[in-house]
Amino acid sequence: MIVVMKSDATAQHVSDVIGRIKSDGYDAHLSEGEQRTIIGVVGSSPTPLKEENYGTMDGVDKVLRVTVPYKLASREFHPHDTLVPLNGSQMGSEKVLVIAGPCSVESREQIIETACAVKEAGATALRGGAFKPRTSPYSFQGHGEAGLKWLAEARERTGLPVVTEVMDPSLVPMVCEYADVLQIGTRNMQNFALLNAVGESQHTVLLKRGMSSTIEDLLMAAEYILSHGNKRVMLCERGIRTFETATRNTFDVNAIPVLKSMTHLPIVADPSHAVGKWEFVDAISRSAVAAGADGLIVEVHPKPDEAWSDGRQSLKPDRFEDLMKQVRRIAEAVGRTA
Repeated sequence: MIVVMKSDATAQHVSDVIGRIKSDGYDAHLSEGEQRTIIGVVGSSPTPLKEENYGTMDGVDKVLRVTVPYKLASREFHPHDTLVPLNGSQMGSEKVLVIAGPCSVESREQIIETACAVKEAGATALRGGAFKPRTSPYSFQGHGEAGLKWLAEARERTGLPVVTEVMDPSLVPMVCEYADVLQIGTRNMQNFALLNAVGESQHTVLLKRGMSSTIEDLLMAAEYILSHGNKRVMLCERGIRTFETATRNTFDVNAIPVLKSMTHLPIVADPSHAVGKWEFVDAISRSAVAAGADGLIVEVHPKPDEAWSDGRQSLKPDRFEDLMKQVRRIAEAVGRTA
């Protein structure tokens, strides 16, 4: 249920409604827009929710039932776009932001070289995996904390905030020490213990869609994070698993405008994992920006043919520089900047 306050409602009116919600045993989530305030009622309680109990309170305009299960992620609860701060910009604003870097952090030299290259080309943030979930137990699994330290050094050298994956609830505190954004990978989208842990951390989160998950599954996963009061959540469309084998995954461009209509959270596209082949990354990036994506996350490696993971889908720095030029042109064509 949501309580929509009148445009002239006072702070005391809002406080009274929140107090009533809490006395009924529910949690109140405040969304303050330019014109009016909306208060979301979430949680469970033995006390039945009755619209009439709130509709007659001073300052209340109307009371509405939220019809979707992802209450906090929905536009019904939060009609205005959420803006997530990132390196002096905001994901979800007019500017399309680009996160770039290698699939995995292989060495100190490799991550610093890549960070400098993507910074020069115009990237907003640096990505790199210190912990790598791999299909094979015999594949490179990442350098762990050593990789996190190299990422932190790259941030010091370039000023780029760090985006890196966290795989286990017990690792969240350590990763938070080094990273600016916690990435939840496709294999962990429904790791509910991990979602709760990153929600409690209050750290910015990039939540990737599961490879076989529906859009509603993604929004319900985001709800776990949001339920802890962590509002800094970005969603990522990274391609889904279909019967097609010509590409690594099938990029669901439909998901971008659909998600935009369903949720206030920023939408990031991952063209690298979507197709798995570098020669198609430019085209998928262009389509994502044209469809309304707020950002991109792209894999870049100085020597893709020597990469320890996902070299086939990684752009060389010069190709990434060209991609940034294309992104700026498409963004301008749809009334945005990059």
